Order: sequence, then structure tokens, then C-alpha cells
Amino acid sequence: MTSLALKPALQPNQKLSPKSFNFEPHKSRLIHDLNVGRLSKAISTLDLMVHNGAHPDLPSYSLLLKSCIRSRNFELGKLVHAHLVNSKLDLDSLTLNSLISLYSKNGDWEKADSIFRSMGNKRNLVSWTSIVSCFANNDLGFEAIVAFLDMLENGFWPDEYCFAAVFRACLDTGDLSIGETIFGFVIKSGYFKADLCVGCSLIDMFAKGGGDLNSAYKVFDKMPEKNVVTWTLMITRFAQLGFAREAVDLFLDMVLSDLVPDQFTFSSVMSACAELELLSFGKQLHSQVIRRGLAFNHYVGCCLVDLYAKCAADGSMDESRKVFDHMTNHNVTSWTALITGYVRNGGRYHEAIKLFCEMISGHVRPNHFTFSSILKASASLSDLSTGKQVHSLAVKLGLASDNCVGNSLISMYAQSRQMEYSRKAFDNLFDKNLISYNTIVDAYVKSFESKEAFDLFHEIDDVEFGANAYTFSSLLSGAASIGAIGKGEQIHARTLKSGFDSNQCISNALVSMYSRCGNVEAAFQVFSEMVDRNIISWTSIITGFSKHGYAERALTMFYEMLESGIRPNEVTYTAVLSACSHAGLVSEGRKHFNTMYSKHGIVPRMEHYACMVDLLGRSGLLSKALEFINSMPFMADALIWRTFLGACRVHGNTELARHAASMILEQDPHNPAAFVLLANLHASMNQWEEVAKIRKRMKERDLTKEAGSSWIEVENKVYKFHVGDTSHPKASEIYNELDRLVLKIKELGYVPNTDFVLHDVEEEVKEQYLLQHSEKIAVAFGLINTTRSKPIRIFKNLRICGDCHTAIKYISMATGREIVVRDSNRFHHIRNGKCSCIDYW
Repeated sequence: MTSLALKPALQPNQKLSPKSFNFEPHKSRLIHDLNVGRLSKAISTLDLMVHNGAHPDLPSYSLLLKSCIRSRNFELGKLVHAHLVNSKLDLDSLTLNSLISLYSKNGDWEKADSIFRSMGNKRNLVSWTSIVSCFANNDLGFEAIVAFLDMLENGFWPDEYCFAAVFRACLDTGDLSIGETIFGFVIKSGYFKADLCVGCSLIDMFAKGGGDLNSAYKVFDKMPEKNVVTWTLMITRFAQLGFAREAVDLFLDMVLSDLVPDQFTFSSVMSACAELELLSFGKQLHSQVIRRGLAFNHYVGCCLVDLYAKCAADGSMDESRKVFDHMTNHNVTSWTALITGYVRNGGRYHEAIKLFCEMISGHVRPNHFTFSSILKASASLSDLSTGKQVHSLAVKLGLASDNCVGNSLISMYAQSRQMEYSRKAFDNLFDKNLISYNTIVDAYVKSFESKEAFDLFHEIDDVEFGANAYTFSSLLSGAASIGAIGKGEQIHARTLKSGFDSNQCISNALVSMYSRCGNVEAAFQVFSEMVDRNIISWTSIITGFSKHGYAERALTMFYEMLESGIRPNEVTYTAVLSACSHAGLVSEGRKHFNTMYSKHGIVPRMEHYACMVDLLGRSGLLSKALEFINSMPFMADALIWRTFLGACRVHGNTELARHAASMILEQDPHNPAAFVLLANLHASMNQWEEVAKIRKRMKERDLTKEAGSSWIEVENKVYKFHVGDTSHPKASEIYNELDRLVLKIKELGYVPNTDFVLHDVEEEVKEQYLLQHSEKIAVAFGLINTTRSKPIRIFKNLRICGDCHTAIKYISMATGREIVVRDSNRFHHIRNGKCSCIDYW
């Protein structure tokens, strides 16, 4: 029997000869796999064919490339390209254009450009359009425009896709002049009327590129045909650029045009409703969304959460939470919308933090907006521990150096008085913008670290964006907080140079700065030159006159404000009532307090009641002040009782002072102010045993009195002094000047009032204590270091003591100098032995 010889099997690396490899079935299988969407199998077939030396033809390669591009599987596309290079096939325009598209969409514009340049005369309109689109899509607007112009020079006429790409390029570069020129070209070509894509690109070029909504709307209006995408784009741009009302109106026009809105349309118009707080219309939209089956759409759901959060008049988050709970799935956007709502609405910070923890435990990764909101919640709660944990998570996720998160970190640490960490958060930002600088400047200002704020201001000058109105306003606030009028004047000059002279926000800040720095006439001049005044402008100047003791001028400005049609607010009335209090105008104060609600519908708040208590108490009407407190519609807080206690001390009423102190300590047992005021009252009456008892109680509770300090600005530098301060290099010169002054003013009639020395020591020692008060040291320093033509401006963190007030009046007589003192309560303008407060403070 003849045995059959078996054919040996192929070894792993053994190839079939091209003649023995059956090419056609493999090619057919490759094309079939592509047609049914099995790209991986098609690539395996390609590998097998190439392994056996049988490359597919050019059309098959072209199909493979298009499948890779369509599925965004760029790595497989690069593998196909490698096989294509090895095939030695002569590539046609179709295949080369596909390769340009492959590398363009993969972000490798250099490779795409290299292929385009190698094409030579194989370039066609698709090639040019592909490279223009490549540059435009990879943020190379200038290169895209150059490529477009090269295309025209080479005799190619653009199509709608090319026009759309070059308009995107103009948007990126912000060069609308070129875009407008090309727009004229489009009109001539007829593509504007024929293609919606070109019109949409033009709308975006004008709206996003230049913020020119008028031109964008003109394009929209002239488009002969509009679909849902076109309408939605225009509505979205109106909403995004702050024209919410126009966005809503356009939506209504769209509905009247019988077009059916989609989820993106509803999302945009709901965002506009949220900004306008149109809750009723928002509910109608919600109803339409439910009817169209879009209620569970993520885009729509997130916008509804935001809509109800922003429109809740009472700060309720119930409706917002219902929408959130009905959503089937939650992503970072829906979680962030709800968390932000809780942070923004009614200060429900604890709920926001709880939601954030739920989100994290659900393995949803927070984004920069989530971190920003939750850091704001931590800051508002002064919860530094939670803030640090959130910071650590942001670092772990690589978001701590994002501007949005970084700016929130700066604010969070600043609010917790951790300026060292605040500055680190600023320094760690990769790409600082003006908001970053403004945030840290404002943080330094609010922390009374104005030197650092002004140093950063000079740094802003070195970066390309420069300072804006917010920067200048923060710096003016910083100058005002420390009374640095020289710095304030420099900033004023810079605002004029920068073209902000008519900016209302800066003008308001200037009024406040000059007023708080002791020059109320300069404040009034700025106010008088303002063309456009708002309630802040009027309230600032009224407050200024009030604090400086010019009650009549403050009230005159108030009446002028009413005549101009400006409606007062709560802060305005605080300023008016303070003016009456500073001047002892009891009947006038009562009148304004009573008309707050009856004329303007303003319900008096705690600070208004405090002003009335101060007015009655300091006028000596202590019994009436107590009756007034007891008649309040709510329980008096520690502020009211502290105000009353201060009046009791002025008039030496120990019994009522004890009652006020007990009420303060009942509400705020760790507040040292009540102990200090009560101790001072007993000390002024030589009741030293009582003083000792109070000081012992303070020590047991670890309570300390705020140390008195005074400061003065000389040649743009602020010098600060404490009681008995000897740290200044000119200390001996300052005290020699003080000794000389005391001898001189004693000759004029000054007698040291040792009742203000709250220690049981000898009279001679008491006089020495009085000499060392910080405001006297600051005045002596000012006399040594300033010219006679300028007033001496002193600032004190506490109320000026009676002896210092008297002594400075005599010093003004002895030296012929004007001395302005700003204490914690008001200004004292002292000239020729007389004070603007008429010894009433």
C-alpha cells in the first residue's frame, strides 16, 4: 500500500510566496470587515497580507485610513501609514489628504504639514482645505490664514468647509478685519446663502472672537435658511456674553418659527432665565422639557438645578434638589451645579460640604468649578481643616495650579488669616492672570498688609495685562485701611493716567479713600466731579461727612440724594443715624429712624438700633436708651449692649454698666470688650478692688485686651507706635520732643487728666503713663518729620483717650499745626485748640 506523504506545516516566521498567497479573498475579507465596522479584524488581515508580502491596493488603504479617522483610532491609523510607506505604492491625492486629516485630528500638525508640503502638484482643493482646517483646529490661527491666502494665490477657489475653517482661525487670532474681508469674499462666492456651516462660523467669529454680538446677529438675520443648530448657536452666544434678555426673546422667536428646540437650546435659554431670575418662565421651560422627553438629559438637568438654585427667592434649594434627585445618573456637572447652589443660596455651606463628600465617595472626580465652590464654603465657615483637606485633594488631582482653584485657595487662606499659605497658593499658579493678582492684592488689603499689596501692584505693571478697575479699587481700599493718603494719591494719579477717571467703581473707591484718610474735602471734590453717581457714591460721601463730624453736611447730602431720585439703602441709613449720633441730634435721629420703613420700606437692622442707642446714651438719656433696647422687636445682641455700656462709662453710671456687661457676657462670654469697658469705668471711679476682680476673671478666661496703637504716614511710609514704644531709631528724639511739648502746653493751661490712667499708682507715675500713649508719640514724630504746610494725620485702632484729646488740642495751639486724628469711631479735626467733635465722642 502506497503511503501518503504529508506536507510539512509552515513555521511561525515562514512566509508564503506571493504566488502561493491567495490575495483576493483576503482583500475581500478586509473590505467586508471595514464595511461592518470591524476595524481591528481588518487590521489583522492587513498584517497577515503584509507579512506575506502582498500589500492591498491603494483604494483599500484609503478605506482603512478613513475607518481609523472615523473611529478616532489614530494609533491604528499610524500603523496603516507605516505599512503604506513600506508598500512603495504611488500615493494619490485621496490617500494623502486622508493622511493629513489623520495627523491633524491626532494633534500632530507638524506631520500633517510635512505630508501636505511633500504633495507638490498632487494638491487639490481638499488638500488645501485640510491643511487650513488642521491649523485652525490646532490653535494655529495665523498659519491657517496664511495657508488660506497661499491657496488663493495658487488658483484654488475655497469651498464652504474652507471658509468655515478660516473663520475659526480669525476667531482664534482675534483678527476680525481679515475675517470681515473674507466675509465679503463669501458673499460674492454665494456660499453664504447656500451653506449653514459658513453662517455659523461667521456668527462665532464675531461673537466669540470679538464679542461683537451686533455683527453676529446681522449675519444670523441675513441667513436665508436657519435650522435648530443656527438658532441655538445665536441664543447660546447671547446668554454667554451677558445678553440674557435677548437670548430669551430669540428663543421665543425660534418657537414662533415652528422649530423644535433640542436639549442644547433648552440648556442655553434656561441659563439665561437663571441669570434673569425668571422663575415662572423657567417652570414653563421645565414643563416643555418633560413633554419632549428631555427631563433626564444631563445638559438639561444640570441647567434646571442651576435655574432653581438661582431663582429661589427665599434661598430654598428644595426644587433644585428635587430635579437633582430625579436625574438617573450624575456626573461632575450635575454635582457641581447642586453644590454651587448650596454655597450661593442662603450660605448652606455644611450641606455643600456633605454633598461634596458624597460625590467623592461615589467616585466622581471633581473639576475646577467644584473645588472653587467647596473652598468658598470652607472659607465662609472659617473651616481651615476642611479647606486644607480639599487643597490636598486638588493637589492630588493636579488642579491646585488651575487659576480658578488657585484663586479660591488664595481667598480661603486669606479669610482664615493664613496669608503665608495664601501667598504660596498664588506663587504656585502656573499661569497667573489679572484675577489672580486682584485676588491676592485684595487678600493682603483685607489682612491690613498693604505694603505687600502695593508691591504686587508694581509687579502687575510688569505683566502684559496691567491693572484694571478692580485692582485700583482694592489698592485704594488698602490705602484707606491704613490711612496712607500718599499712596492713595499715587493710585489716584495712576487711575487718571490709565484712563479710569470716569469709572464709577474707582470714583467711589476714591471718595471712600480720601474720606477715610482724613481729607473729606478731597473726597467731596471727587464726588462733585462724578458724572454718574449710584447709591454707593452717595452713601460714601454721607458716611464721610458723618465720620468727620459734619452732621449738617451729611444730612444735606442725604436730602440731595433723595431729590435726585436715588433710593437709600440700609447702609445709607446707618450713615445718617451715625451723623445724628456724632452731633447729638436726638430729634433728627428719631425722625430718620421712624421714616426708614414708613417712607422707604427699609426694616431697621441691629446696626440701626445700635446707632439709636448710641445717640440716646451719649446724649445722657440712659434710661430712654434702656427703654429703647427693651422695646426692640428682637433680642439685643452684644453690639447693642457694648454701645450702651460705652455710654454708661461716659456718664459714670455703674449700675446700668454692670447690667449691660452681664448681658454681653451672657451672649458672648469670651468677649473681652465688656470686661475692659467695665474695668475702665471702675478705674475712673478709683474702685481698684473691682478693677482687680475683673482683671482676675479675664486672666482666668484667657482674655486679653486689644493693644492700643497709632500710626502715621510720612513720605509714603507708614510708622506704627504702641504704648511706651522705644523701638523706633528716633525714639530719644521723639521723647525729647514730647517732654518739650508737655512743658509748653502746661504753660498754656494743660493739666494731665490722670483719671484716664487705669492703674493704681502714684500721680507722678500716672502722668508718665499718659505721656507714653501711642497717639502722643505719633504726634511728636509727625511734628519732627513733616512740614508746617501739611496737616498731621494720626490713625488709632481704639477710641482716643480724653487726656490725649485735650493734650493734642493744646499742641495744635502751641505749634500752629492742624492735627487730624482718626480713631475707631470718628475723625477729630483739631485746629487752634478746637476740635470738630466739640468734645463729643
